[in-house]
Amino acid sequence: MTGPLEGIRVVEFCGGAPTAQAGQVLADFGADVVGVEPPGGSPLRAHPVYAMWGRGKRSVVLDLGDECDRAVALRLVDGADVVLEGFRPDVAERLGVGYEELARRNPRLVHAAITGWGRSSPYAGVAGYEALVMAKLGVFHSYGRMSSRPGPSFISTPYAAYSATQTALTGVLAALYERETSGLGQRVETDLALAAAGLDPWNQMLHMLTERFPDAFQNKPTYDENLVPSMSLTIRLLVAVTSDGHWLQFSQVQPRLFLALVEEAGLAWMLEDPEWSTLPEFEDPDHRRRFIEKLMEAIRQKSLAEWQEVFDRNPNVFAEVFRQGTELLHHPQLVHAGQRVGLTDPERGDTLQPAPAVWMSGTPTGVRGPAPLLDADGERLRATAAATSPAAGPPSGPPPSGLPLEGLIILELGTFYAGPYGATVLTDLGARVVKVEPLDGDPMRMLVAFPEAGAAKVLQGKESIAVDIGSPEGQEVVRELASRSHVVLCSFRAGVAERLGVDAASLLRLNPELMYLDAPGYGTDGPYGHRPAFAPTISAGSGIAMRNFGPPLAPERSMAMSIGDARLSSVFLSVGANSGGTQPDGLAALTVGTALALAAFVRARGGGGQRMLTTMLLSAAHALSETVVEFAEPVERPQVDQEAYGYGALYRLYETAEGWVFLAAPTEADWCRLAAAVGEASLAGDPRFRDAESRAAHEDELAEVLATAFHARGARQWEKELIAAGVGCVVSEEQPMEAMYLGAFGQQAGMVVETGSPIFDTYPRIGPLVGFSRSRTRALGGCTLGEHTVPILEEIGWSPDRIAGLRDKGVIGR
Repeated sequence: MTGPLEGIRVVEFCGGAPTAQAGQVLADFGADVVGVEPPGGSPLRAHPVYAMWGRGKRSVVLDLGDECDRAVALRLVDGADVVLEGFRPDVAERLGVGYEELARRNPRLVHAAITGWGRSSPYAGVAGYEALVMAKLGVFHSYGRMSSRPGPSFISTPYAAYSATQTALTGVLAALYERETSGLGQRVETDLALAAAGLDPWNQMLHMLTERFPDAFQNKPTYDENLVPSMSLTIRLLVAVTSDGHWLQFSQVQPRLFLALVEEAGLAWMLEDPEWSTLPEFEDPDHRRRFIEKLMEAIRQKSLAEWQEVFDRNPNVFAEVFRQGTELLHHPQLVHAGQRVGLTDPERGDTLQPAPAVWMSGTPTGVRGPAPLLDADGERLRATAAATSPAAGPPSGPPPSGLPLEGLIILELGTFYAGPYGATVLTDLGARVVKVEPLDGDPMRMLVAFPEAGAAKVLQGKESIAVDIGSPEGQEVVRELASRSHVVLCSFRAGVAERLGVDAASLLRLNPELMYLDAPGYGTDGPYGHRPAFAPTISAGSGIAMRNFGPPLAPERSMAMSIGDARLSSVFLSVGANSGGTQPDGLAALTVGTALALAAFVRARGGGGQRMLTTMLLSAAHALSETVVEFAEPVERPQVDQEAYGYGALYRLYETAEGWVFLAAPTEADWCRLAAAVGEASLAGDPRFRDAESRAAHEDELAEVLATAFHARGARQWEKELIAAGVGCVVSEEQPMEAMYLGAFGQQAGMVVETGSPIFDTYPRIGPLVGFSRSRTRALGGCTLGEHTVPILEEIGWSPDRIAGLRDKGVIGR
């Protein structure tokens, strides 16, 4: 069997991480990906993760500044279906490989550009480093509680880069789907700032409420000034350490689940004690602190193995282990599901890597081979280019400008965020998404004090039908809808869909051309398939939290902590797991968006009738690939410093006379511009800093010199001066992420649009996460529970009497 993108040819102009990872995913999907590398090779080759990001590709070295080499590149593009590039705006045009030129030569070409800030942003010309984007969006300040020092904290999980990778892939696949009918390619654009802003599935609406009703709603910090939780939900999401030094992330969010933990911890007596009987709800912060410490002390009475026995025995109690780095590849669920691949890299030897992010039953994804040596395919690709004929001209008639996914019908079975938000992204591109909800609604509708606010963003663009799918009549409704759909998205835990009769096997019998995507937290079977998967759970189990936290927490160190120190460490880990708009729900959802777009394209090419799978855990593995890939021999990877400033002196946070900035000057060219701009006369000529090797040897001294220099002026002045000098430096904004992207910054970048809702009237929202040169997009509002139940049933031909009968029986909502 061939891969889902067999026959699709991709030219990747090697650039930054998002472009490289997008090329890797397309190669995993079966595309023939050619990496066009500059003389000396892609800078990413110096990083261990290239063993994964380069896998399955071919390599050719071409100097785009050389006329002959550029001609080879253009001929390769003439025979391609997709181009991936990550140049800053207008650079590709200066090199002679801009979209207009490539599209003129190859009208069927889908050209995907990933920039740092977007073409219309005031920051368009600034280097698109991940940390600059995150600092400007206010993300580092939202992680401030992760460190004992004041100010923002650097985090290393590449939320923006991975999000841009997935939004670009969604756009590419949507454009290929549209090309099946139009015969035309087009430009696809996304950027790190927009993609990172789109990562958040619900804070957008909460921020809107605080702006609209400031007297009734306020943003309450998760922890107070003494690092005590401000709300009971944080206590239910307890982080605690075992007797043998392993950290656990509990997810006892429902009252019955929390009571089950209290009982297993031996604290049931508290329920009868007037002092503690309201647990975990306490008005007094010190009361909350003392309760948390008692609960943590009780958790500490058992080892990890003893707690694992509890989890196996009592389905109402579960916690994930906080993993670090390559430990994720040994997670029991990934091992069970075969979601790991062994590859022998030609330069780094044996490796263990995450399997492709999406599994397919009929056109299987897979890894074609290891990353190529530099220019390994140069001779053959030059010959191919020489023999490539010019592409045919465009079809006659005006080019279509409709929605790229117009006509695609997705049936959504699932609750909460990670799976469903992936379908939301596709509504902006024209997909019709019918969400099947229980009669009392998706639980996220009532998750916060203002009804519907917790669900409004995930419901944008969807139609809601309220059905009791536990009843035979309700299951008949779902089956009828599935028979008319192109794709089903199911995010239930293992066994639930089968119990309800809406599993892949059942629905594929009704609709043999259906694409059925399972998108659970862990899997559809296996040791963790039935476990709950909340955002903090996956953060802990995948290693996101520990990566953000910084230096490893060794078991020996954790075992020796006092209960007070353990509580502070639990706060730091909790913040590292899930802060602001950055969390695994969004990472997984954007991967689901890619999987759904892949399903649409494969079906359109005649590959319908398949089962598909992607999970939150596997999505996190791909997002964390820089630290997850395992090598036979130890490799050096960047390590965040103890104080969470960043990676060394030239990629870190600095306090200024007023506020904080993030400096990103990792290259030699960056250093030369920085040394000239900072104004320290001795900086450029100091022998300690004369070259990269010397600077690395005197890292702490360089950081001290720069810290002193930055204190001379305020953050906004430094941003202005250093950007003008061509140095990557931005203010680390103190506003919440959602305030930044909905405010002046987002508006100037063209991120924000106005839409309407039956609940919230007109409100601002993030616009589509990917743009097209020809196809239009849209930005709709949400829906109320069951708003479309009757119209949908009427559409499929059910009579008013039949519909009324279902309502009377309680099968559908009123």
